[in-house]
Amino acid sequence: MIDAIYCELEEISAHRIGSKADDEDFKPSSDTLDTSDEVLRELLIKYFLKPFTGEEFYNFTFSNEEFELNPLFNYSNSIFQDAIPFHENSIKIAQYLFDVSIHPNIKSGDLFVVRFSNLKLKNEAFEAIGIFKSENKHPFLTVNDETDDLVLEHTSGINIDKLDKGCLIFNQGKKEGYKVTIIDKSNKSTEAQYWKDNFLNLKPCNDEFHNTKAFLNIAKSYVTEQMDEDFDIEKTDKIDILNRSVEYFKSHESFNKEEFEENVFQSEEVINSFRSYDDTYREENEIQIKDEFDISDQAVKKQSRFFKSILKLDKNFHVYIHGDKNLIEKGVESDGRKFYKFYYEKED
Repeated sequence: MIDAIYCELEEISAHRIGSKADDEDFKPSSDTLDTSDEVLRELLIKYFLKPFTGEEFYNFTFSNEEFELNPLFNYSNSIFQDAIPFHENSIKIAQYLFDVSIHPNIKSGDLFVVRFSNLKLKNEAFEAIGIFKSENKHPFLTVNDETDDLVLEHTSGINIDKLDKGCLIFNQGKKEGYKVTIIDKSNKSTEAQYWKDNFLNLKPCNDEFHNTKAFLNIAKSYVTEQMDEDFDIEKTDKIDILNRSVEYFKSHESFNKEEFEENVFQSEEVINSFRSYDDTYREENEIQIKDEFDISDQAVKKQSRFFKSILKLDKNFHVYIHGDKNLIEKGVESDGRKFYKFYYEKED
């Protein structure tokens, strides 16, 4: 979805973001970096852009969803509008990141603010701003042949194949808070969410990826967490419903809520139970999903991995169930031992 083949790196600034827990300061640089070397520009574009797949997008938000009050929205808008010099804006961005990095586990690092041109999204070229933070230094070995003999040396630096944190802000959808995509691979713990929530302050775009992902999450949560409370249901029946849920999204190009409920849940009693759970879930999690939307194949592929069609029997067997549950029988022997019986036509 993101195509960087013809992308150009226009400007780049770097600043040092210290760790407050270690009493380190914020150190801005005096000017933009020199990227006149063509090989260096190519390496930087690879480092910054290769990790982004363009699957999930966000908009800037803020309190009461007034994204116009979000500092990052305003800094980005200033860059896109050339309101003040790029480097001056990059210092404001770096200072803001330092100000919100208050958790003691947040690492120090180098922040890069980059201006790109001709970065394609869905085959349309846009100007974009990249904000990237490198938190981890990696060891590198070099062989020095400047003397009469070879000397093995070591150093540490940035691995261009391992971007720690980053975001791309596209000059698109300004009225909704710009279109943003993010990377955060260095830490998945709660305190690391400062990048998305405290610094960028983002909410999911109301698009087909978000709608598909969110509804699949609700369906999975209902089957795995609520159905046992509302109904006396076998594990194989729950697995069958999960399989039908994923199959609906894989076999349809567009989603219709009533059609989904009839195809997947089939019983009026179960449908009513699901609707009640769905309403509560959306309200508690502040989720907005349309009842009809185009289905995102990328979201289906990503979320279907979490739909576990596994029947666990004690510690002896894990049975993967992918198809017709009518080919499974459950019973109890006269001595009290439980069993499942599986019917099939051929063995692979």
